[in-house]
Amino acid sequence: MKTTLILMAGAAALTLSACDNTSEPVDTTTDTTMETEDPMVTDPMATDATTPGTNPMVGGAAMMADQTIVANASNAPDLSTLVSAVKQAGLVDTLSGAGPFTVFAPTNDAFGKVPKATLDGLMAPAGKAGLTKVLTYHVVPGTMTAADLAAKITEGKGKAMLKTVQGENLTLTMDGARVKIAGQGGSTAYVSTADVMQSNGVVHVIDGVLTPTM
Repeated sequence: MKTTLILMAGAAALTLSACDNTSEPVDTTTDTTMETEDPMVTDPMATDATTPGTNPMVGGAAMMADQTIVANASNAPDLSTLVSAVKQAGLVDTLSGAGPFTVFAPTNDAFGKVPKATLDGLMAPAGKAGLTKVLTYHVVPGTMTAADLAAKITEGKGKAMLKTVQGENLTLTMDGARVKIAGQGGSTAYVSTADVMQSNGVVHVIDGVLTPTM
């Protein structure tokens, strides 16, 4: 009789132990599910933090889409020579006007590639007419983004011709992923920073000075 009671007590203990063990996986599964949901909640926040369409900086300076071409260029250290040239040519009011304009803006380094005697001559009072021709050769009427330029190149089967304010054409092609611009006399430049949006158009920063027929 005692043996029977001991066996029954042992069986009951085993049954209770089995019941306790089956409940543990349920709790673990529930906790794991909750942990995997938490990172997913934060993912949309990370995506929202990278908002497309932000204006690129030029020379480390912020470019404001609600400011004019001249105002933004004046704040860009890399475009100080261009700004000086625009002032010397008397084009500040024009490029501060309603436009819109597409400007291919040479950097200081781009102007540095121009022979010093040539640049000094253009920047002198007597060279104002020639300087005006050079600067307006970098301006195209209307707003043409990088996507617009690429579309025109595609439409032209690899080549696009853009008529400038100066009156002569610029020739645009693709060199790999870069837009290459050819002027007169063998002058060329590449777009280094595209789509710097302005209140009166768009600026594409370039690494060379394009020359018209002088």
